[in-house]
Amino acid sequence: MSNRAENVGRTPERPPLSAILFDLRSVIGLLFVVYGVVLTILGLIGESPEELAKAGGLALNLTMGLVMLVVGIGFYVWAFVKPPLPPELDHVDHYEEGGPLHMGHDFAELHPDEVKRREAHRRRGHGH
Repeated sequence: MSNRAENVGRTPERPPLSAILFDLRSVIGLLFVVYGVVLTILGLIGESPEELAKAGGLALNLTMGLVMLVVGIGFYVWAFVKPPLPPELDHVDHYEEGGPLHMGHDFAELHPDEVKRREAHRRRGHGH
């Protein structure tokens, strides 16, 4: 773990743009923006007086389209203002150990499937 005293005066590294763009918030924001644009266009050019009468005089496509645009843009702003954090070095060592990242090193060594895999690996002459 990092110590706060070590991080004083250092700015955290920003993740690459691809990490921000493929973040779940960006994907959700894209969906909201696309549907918002479609509904806004339909609200501007495609509502007949009968449709307006059904909705009680409200231009629902236009209103919901604009709301969805605002929400989608909000998701993008959120993704860029608070980008996803890179994993801490404490968690990267689990990749090298071959164990499940979320369950820790002990689980990888004690899980029956992992024990069998390691025994077979050693029998083939690839032991450590």
